Amino acid sequence: MADHAACRFCSEPLRHTFVDLETSPLANSFLTEAELRQGETFLPLHAYVCERCFLVQLEEIEAPEQIFSDYVYFSSVSESWVRHAQAYVEATIPRFGLGGESTVVEIASNDGYLLQWFVQAGVPVLGIEPAANVAKVAEERGIPSLVEFFGSETATRLAGEGRQADLIVGNNVLAHVPGLNDFVEGMRILLVPGGVITMEFPHLLRLIQETQFDTIYHEHYSYLSLLAVEQVFGAHGLRLFDVEELRSHGGSLRIYACHAEGPHETTERIAELREREDAAGLMQLETYTSFGERVRALKREVLAFLVAAREAGKTVVGYGAAAKGVTLVNYCGIRKDLVEYVADLSEHKQGLFMPGSRIPVYPPERISGTAPDYLLILAWNLKDEIMAQMAHVRDLGTRFVTPVPHIEVHE
Repeated sequence: MADHAACRFCSEPLRHTFVDLETSPLANSFLTEAELRQGETFLPLHAYVCERCFLVQLEEIEAPEQIFSDYVYFSSVSESWVRHAQAYVEATIPRFGLGGESTVVEIASNDGYLLQWFVQAGVPVLGIEPAANVAKVAEERGIPSLVEFFGSETATRLAGEGRQADLIVGNNVLAHVPGLNDFVEGMRILLVPGGVITMEFPHLLRLIQETQFDTIYHEHYSYLSLLAVEQVFGAHGLRLFDVEELRSHGGSLRIYACHAEGPHETTERIAELREREDAAGLMQLETYTSFGERVRALKREVLAFLVAAREAGKTVVGYGAAAKGVTLVNYCGIRKDLVEYVADLSEHKQGLFMPGSRIPVYPPERISGTAPDYLLILAWNLKDEIMAQMAHVRDLGTRFVTPVPHIEVHE
């Protein structure tokens, strides 16, 4: 019998498949034209579910240093995400009484998209960001940044320097750490006794209900439910006291945590969501093991649409060279014969080629010149923002299409 990998939280052998997406390149390993003459590395993209704690996870096939140390994702590219961060800061400062004597630490602070709003309000901040090229942009905005991976070692050093945090923020990072226990233990060490942690991450319940398989890629080591996160935090002496359900990234949770003995009263929203996850089957193995067939059915649906469009003489281009788009086009086997190119606002991706599929990436302005019949929104979590930005192409006869949870042509 083959050896099984162990759950990164509870060490139970991982015996059950959540979904096997075969192999895919690293989602942000975009190619230059010169690199098109070389081979690419495709890595297994196989998600498992732990039968003991129900944490959905990938094995650590590739080390974080290979993924995050030089990064092409800049948070500020998305206007709606920057507004989301600003609204969070404006609500959080009065709720927790933050001011000039407080310290806010953001883990995976990216280009300063969030901490800039605390700085503007006069609240001292520190960003911790492993990608030097991204942290440099934050530094230029006046945001002090440590270029390193966060864990208990970093937290112990900062605490020893008297730099504990009144608020620790982590947006879309909890799912990105293979050493989950060390990461959460680090937050416990860094947090002052009455302090607060907030973490945002895509909600596993929404991923399952809406067949959001394309949010699975090598950067995301874990896929998180309230059920799983409560167990992880509890094991490290941290208590979840509130939760919000957000629209971002196709449906996310923002959890609020404190030390187990902290002063924050637990809201009813925790119990309500816990009950809803239970009712949706998140404590039953069958809920997880049946997901793969739904993904295979969606793959056939996406390909049937693209093949039919091509056979009818229609042209399709993509919008959003996001990580989820890389997963979708590679798992579905989509190449330039079905999607001619992908448009993206990020100058860091324009002129490059999507990993695996090698579909070229161009600025959005190209769409007006080529007037495709369909614009396939690969970054479907930003579909409202993209459809508003690109509304003018409707006049060219272009129709918007989203691939998840089903192929939908937006009239």
